[in-house]
Amino acid sequence: MDPISGFIENNKLTFGRYVKQFTEWLTDNFHREFRAFSDGLAWIIEGVIDLLTAVPPILLIALVAGFAYWLHRSAKLAAGVVIGLLLILNLGYWEPTIQTIALVLFSTFMCILIGVPIGIYAAHNPWFQSLIRPILDLMQTIPTFVYLIPTLMLFGLGVVPGLISTIIFALPAPVRLTTLGVQSVPKQLLEAGTAFGATRRQLLFKVELPHAMPTIMAGVTQCIMLSLSMVVIAALVGADGLGKPVVRALNTVNIAQGFEAGLAIVIVAILMDRVMKQTDRDGRAKSGDS
Repeated sequence: MDPISGFIENNKLTFGRYVKQFTEWLTDNFHREFRAFSDGLAWIIEGVIDLLTAVPPILLIALVAGFAYWLHRSAKLAAGVVIGLLLILNLGYWEPTIQTIALVLFSTFMCILIGVPIGIYAAHNPWFQSLIRPILDLMQTIPTFVYLIPTLMLFGLGVVPGLISTIIFALPAPVRLTTLGVQSVPKQLLEAGTAFGATRRQLLFKVELPHAMPTIMAGVTQCIMLSLSMVVIAALVGADGLGKPVVRALNTVNIAQGFEAGLAIVIVAILMDRVMKQTDRDGRAKSGDS
């Protein structure tokens, strides 16, 4: 090895050590606070799961199908919801499915709550957008297993570290697409709104957000799909849901169980994607959505 390469290799930058020291400092000084937060968040999620599981499966399937029909005015979609959920019930994965849906919906809600305001601010402040762009790239490209290490140390085993890791992984999607949607508003619309005396808040809520809503909803759909992709990963740290039977099947080389649990995940992903798809004024799904 040449001297320059040897010098570079022998003077390693210890980024990992600094992250480790910071995580240990947080654990040592805020252990009670993190565990209290973890217990409170787990109580909320488990309460939602208990509420959903208390509803008879057939009644819940009918409610979901009715909601899908009301939202899209599509009998085919409602029938697909009924068939898919009945198949999951028949396979014996109803309770893990409810746990997975609760985890995905909660993480998506948190991503929207955090990501949409950040995306709006970034759309109006190019310097802020340039600042967060590499951070969002880092959040999306770091292997998801890496997130589990510090969250496991801070929050312990259970659903919370999986939830936090899911939020970090899925958050860039609503941020990016909200920024894109707001920035794509035609200047003529903004000028017309300003000419009619609209304030900045009125421009945001009556012009920018309505025009950007299809793009924002595409970000919500991506967030749901990214959250579902973390189901199996979250099961490795004790999160309930459809990831547990997949991990159990992997450990025991149980092909039948792995296929059935994987099929249940696919059904949930397809149904949530179709139900959340943006529709036009006639109630029909837009062809450009995924």
